[in-house]
Amino acid sequence: MRKMIPINMPLIGQEEIKAVTRVLKGGMLTGRFGSGPMAKQFEGDFAKFFKTKHAVAVNSGTAALHMALWAAGVKAGDEVILPSFTFIATAEVVALIGAKPVFADIKQNTYNIDPDKLEAAITRKTKAVIPVDLYGLPAEIDRIKEIADKHNLILVEDAAQAHGASYRGKNPGYFADVACWSFYASKNMTTGEGGMVTTNNDEYARKLRLIKSHGETEEYKASVLGHNYRMPEIEASIGIVQLKQLPVFAAKRRKNAEDLTERLDGFEQLVLPVEPRGCRSSWYLYTVRIRKGSVEDRDRIVEGLRNKGVGATVYYPTPIHQMAYYQQFGTYHLPNTEKVAQKVFSLPVHPAVTPENIQYIARAVEVAVKNCID
Repeated sequence: MRKMIPINMPLIGQEEIKAVTRVLKGGMLTGRFGSGPMAKQFEGDFAKFFKTKHAVAVNSGTAALHMALWAAGVKAGDEVILPSFTFIATAEVVALIGAKPVFADIKQNTYNIDPDKLEAAITRKTKAVIPVDLYGLPAEIDRIKEIADKHNLILVEDAAQAHGASYRGKNPGYFADVACWSFYASKNMTTGEGGMVTTNNDEYARKLRLIKSHGETEEYKASVLGHNYRMPEIEASIGIVQLKQLPVFAAKRRKNAEDLTERLDGFEQLVLPVEPRGCRSSWYLYTVRIRKGSVEDRDRIVEGLRNKGVGATVYYPTPIHQMAYYQQFGTYHLPNTEKVAQKVFSLPVHPAVTPENIQYIARAVEVAVKNCID
């Protein structure tokens, strides 16, 4: 059997290993009060790279989202609008804070939340909106910001997959009150686990820093309710190195995505990913959609590709509003979400994918689709 081309993989080299070794030899593994020196450096480097005033390092992307809502004052009884076609964490943090997740439909061409559907879902209880830059493609964040400002809502951008993306020439988070990032092992840059919250709002940043370390204003004195969301020094040391490599990682992803699009262009059985005008994807995932056929056909295609050594993967096969726990928040009919969830699958374009791999993936896709649908 051919060696598997994984859907994503962390690229860890000697520089990251040396950075971790330095932390281990130095003996400081975490910051007892706030951030340790490596985490502080990572925050500063990240803020500079993404041209934001504040960056707060935390121990996961989920923590980043939870803290963002917490710092913004979202509470029990509030409603937060978000897409259902995303990873569970986006809705999970809303429920954890005691608010109600309200699901809005997406656009079929981008898989991102439809601003019109978002606005239609606003009620007097709505406190915040969370657009997701799904698969690395930015949501229509300027339009969403107009809606949020019109209704006095907090705009939290889920940029967990958007490292290296841009919208109208601006980095993720530029239009939002806060943006949340993930450094999970599969992401465009990684710290193993870990996350970051970015904002230009001084008051949000102050609250975020309090929340992430037990609400302490000084040691053993808490002024607000908090949590332990600190980023360990080992993770931060890896992040410092990975951030330097992000431009190279992003360029390789883009080249692989463009080459795969060129090879699959004209293959009528598939809808290929798009970059609308003004959008620049990070290409975290290269996601295609079958034009016809059932969910069973899609799953057979994916199985066939994996049998041939292509790590094709279905992301978010069950929309959140259809999951057992989240049905308590209401019954939703989201036709675009429900349709695409049964027809999409993703292909590898990460930096370790070679031109030969791209050629092989394209051929394997054509064969697998024809075998299952034609």
